[in-house]
Amino acid sequence: MCLGIPARITGIADAAAMLADVDVHGVRRQVDVLCVAPADAPLEDLVGSWVLVHVGFAMSRISETEARATLALLAEMGELHEELSAMQSTGETGALHAVQ
Repeated sequence: MCLGIPARITGIADAAAMLADVDVHGVRRQVDVLCVAPADAPLEDLVGSWVLVHVGFAMSRISETEARATLALLAEMGELHEELSAMQSTGETGALHAVQ
């Protein structure tokens, strides 16, 4: 199943390429932030924001409350582990590694 997964933007990897580093429940990767980039502010303003990530793209910004509730619901449904494993096994948009 393909789901949008909440992730927190931890840094900007490549502003020219519109790539940001995100943390998804302990899994780190780079995602494209073109869809959520502020129109009249630097990309660095996204750092600390929560976004909904789907197939390597941050599709929308969400609140921290919504992000945490979604992660908890996915864990309860047993889908969180499956989605994190899928993210770890693909390299769609950049580097990916588990945080220990």
